[in-house]
This record gives sequence, structure tokens and C-alpha cells, in this order.
Amino acid sequence: MTERYVVAIDQGTTSTRCIVFDRRGRLVSLAQHEHKQYYPKPGWVEHDAAEIWRNVEKLAPEALRNAGITADQVAALGIANQRETTLLWERDTGLPVGHAIVWQDTRTDDLVRDLLGAEGAKKVEHDSGLPIATYFSGPRVRWMLDQRPDLRDRAERGEILFGTMETWLIWKLTGGLHVTDVTNASRTMLLDVHSLDWSPAALEFFGVPRAMLPEIRPSVGVFGTAVAGFPGVRIGAALGDQQAALFGQTCFSPGEAKCTYGTGSFLLLNTGQELVRSTHGLLSTVAYQIEGGPAAYALEGSIAITGSLVQWFRDQLELIASAPEIETLARTVADNGGCYIVPAFSGLYAPYWRSEARGVIVGLTSYITKGHLARAVLEATAWQTREVVDAMNADSGLDLTTLRVDGGMTADNLLMQSIADVLDVPVVRPLAAETVSLGAAYAAGLAVGYWPDLEGLRQNWHRAAQWLPTMDPAVRVTEYRNWQRAVERTFDWTRPS
Repeated sequence: MTERYVVAIDQGTTSTRCIVFDRRGRLVSLAQHEHKQYYPKPGWVEHDAAEIWRNVEKLAPEALRNAGITADQVAALGIANQRETTLLWERDTGLPVGHAIVWQDTRTDDLVRDLLGAEGAKKVEHDSGLPIATYFSGPRVRWMLDQRPDLRDRAERGEILFGTMETWLIWKLTGGLHVTDVTNASRTMLLDVHSLDWSPAALEFFGVPRAMLPEIRPSVGVFGTAVAGFPGVRIGAALGDQQAALFGQTCFSPGEAKCTYGTGSFLLLNTGQELVRSTHGLLSTVAYQIEGGPAAYALEGSIAITGSLVQWFRDQLELIASAPEIETLARTVADNGGCYIVPAFSGLYAPYWRSEARGVIVGLTSYITKGHLARAVLEATAWQTREVVDAMNADSGLDLTTLRVDGGMTADNLLMQSIADVLDVPVVRPLAAETVSLGAAYAAGLAVGYWPDLEGLRQNWHRAAQWLPTMDPAVRVTEYRNWQRAVERTFDWTRPS
């Protein structure tokens, strides 16, 4: 019998990848292309969706060729995508209406301030499980339609379509299927997370015509068959990237948590079939839904800037030539020298949700070297993780005992040790590094019977590395207080225009 495989399209913030996995969840081949980041104004971040699709068309044959297989050996295709990134396109031509607005973008800041005081705001927050913030798709759709009145008229007639990036890719792969999954829909502020359908109240509140919205499907189930990219292959799953990472880490039981360290960082705690409402600045979101079953929910702590802070240190300050060099530079000093960097480039996400905040560097003296700055960059990720874990412990009534981690930043041993130190719990990295892609592959394979059940997926999880806390408790307390004081300095920096 010919060996069969599962393919994941991992559409990330800075690049798109096609990855082939075998039955044991092992990576067989990987093809990757970066896409351009557009910054037309301060706080604005955009992508060219047409460029992203062209990359997928190039990556598909490359990934299969690298694996030495053909499309008829692919059992299923799964998609994981950057969430909240918002795109409009024409139904007839399939052409994007301008660039996609990326999840980091803050152009809706003034609009969000107005919406927070509008009638119906509290109901929208209750129904969606999300705070009204620049992070989510709903305010962006409203902003895009407000910029061009002709778009709203066409959207009401169903001529202009909205989608997040998995919707766009499924549209292109299938030749016109307009669908989304519950995890991505739950990040728009337009979904009622209880009914798992578009909320009439939210659509009215944001002024979004229902005719432009995709059909909502379970995350795990056959969406359709590809006619482009991977012709003849069934699309078995779509999940937002962080939910895909939760799935790839096999966190299928309530109380299991993971944190993915990439451009931003995202800590998710599985809460099972119970939607837990946060009182400490976390998000209540859909974790996944398997076709024919109920949705699983999660608490999420979203951190906007972690890996992208290292990129800023490399590209804007030019203090290192490559991202891995930051660990070497940080190890030239014993501590941060009293310097703290709070990277509120796009405001602060969990647990603060302060869109007006902006980044600061505090504690600068003539003693500070680039080594101290490098260490402060890494510690910023550690302390932001601590803030989210504290909120998660408070909301769940549980104390996190172990943190499963994944993503590109986990290759930095000093960072992982710092996270273990500030959390005072073990940090564990699995053998499978590409957890987002693996989660999409797992879900797609599950949909078509390639893997029999969730327990079979658990058996593929193996530990690769572990970091244990070594920090003196008194130092931990003092440093955390200093970090919190630094965070306070970011508040109220921008003012309404």
C-alpha cells in the first residue's frame, strides 16, 4: 500500500509554510516563503493577500517535491492561520479590495473609543466573550466600510465578501467556497460564542451586513476539495493558529495549557465545554469543534509583541545581525542592569487591554550596554507571560503546574530559563517543534480517519527539553514589581485625535 501523508498550510504573520507530516506526526518536508510587511502609517500594518496566495501556489508543489510524494498520496489538508487579520474581496473577480489589515494594526483606535461608549457595547462583549479592542476583526470591517460608502452598498448585496485568512485561502483553494471555522469566527467580535452563529446584535452594532459573511463550520470536518494548490485533496480542518497549537500540543483536557512564542505570544488554557468568563483581562474563545460534537472553549492571554521585539532589535536598532544572536549578546551580562523594555508597540493586550499605551525603555543609565538591552528584550517576554499566567490562575481557580511551550522563540534557552524562573514552574518543549502546523495536520487527519481519535494523537507527544526554575524568590518578587512599575509608564501615551 502506498504511504499516505497529511499537509498543513501554516499562514503566519511574516511567512506562509506548507509542511508534510507522516502518521507518527513527524515532519517530512517544509517549504516556506516570507511575505512583505506594509507599514503605511504609524500603527498601521498590512499584508497583500494576493501575494500570500501566490506563495501558496509556489509552496504546494515544492513541499510535495521535497517529500518525494505526489498529491494523490495526501490524505487531507489542514489550514492554520494568523487570526483577526481582515480582508475584503470581490465575489465576481476574487480580487482583494486593498490590503489585508493585520491583527497588530491599531488604526481603529479612535473608532474603538467611540464604540466603547455606544449603546449595546456591553451586550456585544458578553455575546462575543471579547473586549471591544483594535485587536479584533469587527471594528476593522466597520472601518473599511466607513472609508468607502460604495463598499457598504455592495457588501449589502453580497458583492463584497469578508474573511480572515483561512477563509481567503479556502476560497482560492476551492475556487469559490466562502466558509470559516468557529475558532476564527470567534475572533471577529461578530460571533455569539454560545450559539456559534453570527450575532444579529453585533452585526447591527458594527454595521456589518450579514451578506458579506462566510458560512461557519466546525474546525475539524471536511470543508471541500481543493481545485488549486493541492488539486483533488480534501480540506479537513481550519483553525486559528493558536488554537491549532493547542491541538498540536494535544491539550484536549480541561486544565491543560500551552504558550506559543512567535511574533506575538499566546497562552491558551483548555476549559472544556464550559465557557469561562474572565474577570482578569483574558479572552473567552473557542478552542476547537469536531464535527458532530460540542465546541471546546479556552481562556486565552494574548501578548502582542514578543518575537517581533527581537526583530525590531535586529532590523531597526541593528544591534544584532540575526535573531539567534540575541541570546549570545544577553549572556554577556549577568542581569538587566536595572533596565526594562515594555514593548507596547500596538498598545497592551492581556491582561491590560490598553490600546493607547506605547512602548518604553526605563532605567537607562550610562552603565547600560547593548548586552543589558538584549537581556531586557528577552525578559520582556518572560514578564508578559507571568502577567498572563497570574490572570489565568485567578480566573480558573487553578495554579499552573507546568507550561508546554512551542514556537520559534523556544530555541532560545536563556529565554526559556527566564520564563521558568519568573513563573516558578517547569517549562516543557515537545519533540515536535512545528506545533501550529502539526495541530492543523492532526485536525485534518482526524476529519478523514487518518488518525482514529484524540487518544491516538496524544501518543505522538514526546518531551524534548525541560527548564526548571532557579531564581531566588526574593529576586523574583523585586523584579516583578519593577516590571509592573515600568508597564505603568506606558499608559495614556496616545490621545484621541
